Amino acid sequence: MRYTEATLDGVIRVIVTTLGIEERADTLEASTRLLDGMPELHSMAVVALAVALEREFDLEIDDEDLTGEVFETIGTLAEFVEECCSTSQLTRTEAG
Repeated sequence: MRYTEATLDGVIRVIVTTLGIEERADTLEASTRLLDGMPELHSMAVVALAVALEREFDLEIDDEDLTGEVFETIGTLAEFVEECCSTSQLTRTEAG
C-alpha cells in the first residue's frame, strides 16, 4: 500500500460522485476492480474521472497515464494519485 487513507477516501469519493453510484459507496474498497468490475466505467467515464481527480487533488494527469494498469483497482488508482501528488509537490517546490 503506497497511499494514505485520506487519498484512498478521496479517490472513492470522486469515483462515487463522478459515476453516480452513491448506493454502492459503502461497498467500495482498495481491492474493488474498476475497468472490468464497474460497468459504469466506460472510456468517457475514465476521462471524466481523470478530470474530477485533477480537480479534487490539484494535479495534472497526462492522457498516456490513463492505462488499464492504473485503473485496475481503486487501490492502484489511489497509488497513482498519491504518486502524482508527490510529483506535483516536487515540481512546485523546484519552481518556487
